Amino acid sequence: MGVPLPAHRRGTAVNEWGEVNNPLKHLQQLLDYWKQDENTSPNFSAWRTTPPRAAQTHPFPTDLPVPLREALSTRGIDRLYSHQLSAWNNARAGKNIILATSTASGKTLAYNLPVLAVMLQNPEARALYLFPTKALAQDQLSVISKQLSVLRTLMTDNLSLVTGIYDGDTSQSARSSIRRNARIVLSNPDMLHTGILPHHSNWSDFFSNLKFIVIDEAHTYRGVFGSHVANVIRRLKRVAEFYGAHPQFILASATIGNPKQLAENLIEEQVELIDNDGSSRGERHFIIYNPPVTDHSLGLRKSSLLESVRLATDLLNHNIQSVVFARTRRSVEIILTYLQEDKKEERRKNASGDLFPLSSFIRGYRSGYLPYQRREIEQGLRDGSVKTVVATNALELGIDIGGLGAAILVGYPGTIASARQQSGRAGRGDDPAVSVLVASPNPLDQFLAHHPEYFFGSSPEQALLNPNHLLILLEHLRCAMFELPFQKGDGFGSISDELLDEYLEFLVANQDAHFSDEKYFWMKDQYPAANISLRSASPQSIVLQSVTEDGRPWTVGTVDGESAAWMVHPGAIYMHEGQQYFVQEFNLEHQLAQLVPVGLDYYTEAQRSSEIEVLSQQDQAAVPGGEKCYGEIQVTTQVVGFKKIRWFTYENLGEEPLDMPPSELQTTGYWLSLSEETVSHLRDAGNWSNDPNNYGPDWQRIRDRVRARDSYQCQVCGAVESGRQHEVHHKIPFRTFFRSPKSPDLGDAKSGDFALQHANRMENLTTLCPTCHKKVEQNVRIRSGLAGLGFVLGNLAPLFLMCDPRDLGIHTDPVWKPANNMPSVVLYDHVPAGIGFSQKLFEIHDELIQRAFELVNACECEDGCPSCVGPGGENGIGGKVEALEILKQLQ
Repeated sequence: MGVPLPAHRRGTAVNEWGEVNNPLKHLQQLLDYWKQDENTSPNFSAWRTTPPRAAQTHPFPTDLPVPLREALSTRGIDRLYSHQLSAWNNARAGKNIILATSTASGKTLAYNLPVLAVMLQNPEARALYLFPTKALAQDQLSVISKQLSVLRTLMTDNLSLVTGIYDGDTSQSARSSIRRNARIVLSNPDMLHTGILPHHSNWSDFFSNLKFIVIDEAHTYRGVFGSHVANVIRRLKRVAEFYGAHPQFILASATIGNPKQLAENLIEEQVELIDNDGSSRGERHFIIYNPPVTDHSLGLRKSSLLESVRLATDLLNHNIQSVVFARTRRSVEIILTYLQEDKKEERRKNASGDLFPLSSFIRGYRSGYLPYQRREIEQGLRDGSVKTVVATNALELGIDIGGLGAAILVGYPGTIASARQQSGRAGRGDDPAVSVLVASPNPLDQFLAHHPEYFFGSSPEQALLNPNHLLILLEHLRCAMFELPFQKGDGFGSISDELLDEYLEFLVANQDAHFSDEKYFWMKDQYPAANISLRSASPQSIVLQSVTEDGRPWTVGTVDGESAAWMVHPGAIYMHEGQQYFVQEFNLEHQLAQLVPVGLDYYTEAQRSSEIEVLSQQDQAAVPGGEKCYGEIQVTTQVVGFKKIRWFTYENLGEEPLDMPPSELQTTGYWLSLSEETVSHLRDAGNWSNDPNNYGPDWQRIRDRVRARDSYQCQVCGAVESGRQHEVHHKIPFRTFFRSPKSPDLGDAKSGDFALQHANRMENLTTLCPTCHKKVEQNVRIRSGLAGLGFVLGNLAPLFLMCDPRDLGIHTDPVWKPANNMPSVVLYDHVPAGIGFSQKLFEIHDELIQRAFELVNACECEDGCPSCVGPGGENGIGGKVEALEILKQLQ
């Protein structure tokens, strides 16, 4: 928007419950309460208050068309913010621009004005608006439609400004009309990739008159997704040029570290940066809340999830509309369940005066919800009927959800830019707002909680992409060739002519293309774009189906193929809008999961195992304590079972094995291997617990007796030995008897024979099948220093890579075969072929090791906790001392 009416002229709003809304009063009351509450105030590790900011405004530019001037005046806007005026002047000068200003600063109006001005002056002009999600396109259509509606009433001639959304939800009957008549088409990169560019001949009029391409939320186009989208833009420009068009680009972005560089990498043209944010802003509070320690010896803190529920309840009780951002879809449903359960007995009146449970005003919002559900929730946030929404980062983008009073971030969202974007959802205009980052036990969160100056003082991260990533580029060259043949000498983005010829010849050799008459033609029958996902390694989605009470099938939602194995495996509890569903059947071939609604006292958590093979080593260097390497690897991952976790208490109710098909990922990795000298030094000092166990000379006889006693059956799942002997497991871990005793009745831990007898006594031994044994070992293990090293490096690395923690995989192995059986920690890119994270880790190795040592050394726990090297397994022992000694050797 432009400059709105001042607060004192807007009047006092009355909400749907008949209560007077006074955001300043309600918020101040809550902040005062938090400051005095003994359960809350001691846990604030940082509280930063930003004072209100006055708007910087200017009169309308003289060349603003009269109808636009009058339309703005009708909406109460009589001046423009400084950045809106800059956008107008640069766009009118024919420059490509990127707007990088704060959330709710009026970027939409800034890019709509120059587009609409050209539409008024040229009745044939067309514009393409690209949004990263269908929901955002729907939201922006309503904004543009309102602006056009006002324009039409002010125009004396018959103004044709048809707008339309063209995406996967657009009906077949409406598509041809949009192609022929729409002057502004709103879409997303996925639809442009699969539904528009391959069929460009149906869009000839549109492309011939294409004047503007608007790319909103440009900061989301980073990493793999951004690299794909940059290639889609290459194809778009190529098709537009074929029809004689050279469109102008307008991009809009949240505040990031490199908006100009990102824009120029995306469109491969010169771009003018506009970041002189002139919008007004009310007082903003940003709080870092670190849940209290409940067990100092173990370093355990109160659950960040449950503490977030408590703070969200405070907001709801003070009538402050809020959003709770959770990291995962499962966390969204867990928080939603807790909040609704807490409020199900309370009643409030809705707009019609009817009494409803307060829990009905609390909703969830994430991917997997059907479009009508998301529209309903968005509208509820705008009209106030939804008081609290629990969401993933799906709501981080600029969907208009009105002016929320607060945002709670359950855990650091991965980047400073994302944290600012999420906190920016709280507060619109001059109203005050508060954002609370609730730190999780994750080492990265704890680092920020103890070093808040790093968070407040750091500039936002840079959005990085690599459109020339070989696998991505080849996929889009196939798509581009399907759309238009390549003439010898044609270009494709910034790729050199020699390299492009080499790639095209590869496609010829691969029988994808045919070269004739100085042109490269696509020669396969298949339609390449249909098999290429811009966002995921698995383009297919799994449909989640249940049945109604009368037996009719209905679709609950969807899950992407990559997540399906751990989210909707057989026996999983899937949660949707607070309702539990038991996964009765998972059919990967038919991309279908059958769900049954249930009400159980537990949820499930998948367990995964992985193996890593080195395909090629690209770099290697000696470092203190060992060597670091970087190269191509293959990761094989399999879901092998799942835990049942009781609600509220987190009690492990049992585990069940699974035999899911493995998935393979070829990517790049960085690995650190310890030298023999380092291991010998650690072993001599008693700080190495990764050597194989020596169970004594009578072990085989004892093992046979235990198996016979247990009738050669697994004592967990009941499986009978078949071909391969079952394992014999120590209930109290074997190594426990040779370390500091966990209880006084173990005797002298340094007396080897005595310890061996106690460890191998019959009552401490049980028979388990290999699958159950592997899972139980995770539960009652002694965490080694090597595992602790992997834990802290894997959790700290995203801070220095400026990536999401989920972009990295972690693997530790005390006898890793690719490293000549030396102990190793592997960190790898979680995307096919890698995106550059592993190489960066190789380069910043020294700083990463130093920061890891500082974090572990400063942690107050006794022997490992979730905030440093990770806890030992349940009934196990941590590895903090060993991890610290390893880190000392590596410096």
